[in-house]
Amino acid sequence: MPAPAREKPGSAAASSEETSGLRPPVRPPQDRRRAASPVPGGPGSTPQPCAQTYPGYEALLATVAATGQEPDAAEAERLRAFGERAAVDGTTLRSLVVRHLAAARAAWPGGATGADGVLAAVQLAVEALCEGYERAQQLAVREQEAARREFIDDLLYGRGEPGFLAERAERFGLRFSHAHAVAVAEGPGPYIEGDLVPRRVERAVTGRFGERNILLTTKNGRLICIAPGDQQDVLTYFAKQAYAATDGGRAAIGRPHPGAGGVVHSYEEALRALDLAGRLDLEDPVLHAADLLVYPVLTRDRQAMADLVRTTLGPLLKARGGPEPYLETLAAYFDAGCVTTQAARTLSLSVRALTYRLGRIHQLTGSDPADPRHRYSLQTAVIGARILNWPERKV
Repeated sequence: MPAPAREKPGSAAASSEETSGLRPPVRPPQDRRRAASPVPGGPGSTPQPCAQTYPGYEALLATVAATGQEPDAAEAERLRAFGERAAVDGTTLRSLVVRHLAAARAAWPGGATGADGVLAAVQLAVEALCEGYERAQQLAVREQEAARREFIDDLLYGRGEPGFLAERAERFGLRFSHAHAVAVAEGPGPYIEGDLVPRRVERAVTGRFGERNILLTTKNGRLICIAPGDQQDVLTYFAKQAYAATDGGRAAIGRPHPGAGGVVHSYEEALRALDLAGRLDLEDPVLHAADLLVYPVLTRDRQAMADLVRTTLGPLLKARGGPEPYLETLAAYFDAGCVTTQAARTLSLSVRALTYRLGRIHQLTGSDPADPRHRYSLQTAVIGARILNWPERKV
């Protein structure tokens, strides 16, 4: 086979070949050995496994040169399969491509009527190899993501054997020998992993704190951050970033608890805090479960709370227009520290109108909101009504 034409020394093309670190020197035509050493990387790069060329690659080019026919679909799929195997073996894509280009130059077939057909075959081969390589990478990513999702589901639902769960947790940066806390954030819509909002929050958190044994994920449309219990600054920062990224969403942080079960406990505390915030119209963008412990205590005996709501507030059902305006008045009055002017401002009412409503509540229920002896039971009943969703739901 005649040797490819070489540029004269000193020409621009020769200078380009001599200075390029990506193209190996042209081999003599009789040297058809495949490249066996890895393509050199940059300074300090780790050695990569040797990349072999596709078996029969030279024969494929010779056939194309002789017949003018491009490789068929079956040959292209075999090239893809070879590229997939190369990815699994740890070969870099750069090494795989460069070696096949070098093999094409070294084994350029003689007797070809034109270079166009051979170059088209080289292009097809390289594209097929890259497609196979990318196919292997996508499969690996999907398998890793499936394993990660399975672990998160098992962790947050409390499933699986604790020892095996702890072993899997270390792969994702969690060590159950320490206590962990969970922050949960929600926005106006559901989020899934890979969405813009989760990516933005993750970049912000990892950009400031690094990995630092933090696990960021999504669950049931919410953003979730699991961090060591002694790193409350991470959870607080996550909550603030989530609030900003979700355009005014809300976040809740559970208390630290030890072990894998502690993660589930903290996660459930954060969820309950979000639920309470919605029911009680709490305006704080970041809630701490530790600050809301009084509410689970109040509703631990739901039957007793339902009895208190029915007995204390039930007479408001007889009011013209229903009980809702009076419940809203009581909530604003208690939230304002029983300051009439501030409560009236919150409700956009005159002080006279607010005073009239408080008087009607006294008449209907027999309890005076301004009387300290009645105030606690009234306020507790209002909180219970919100939590139990009364009067929309019968209690």
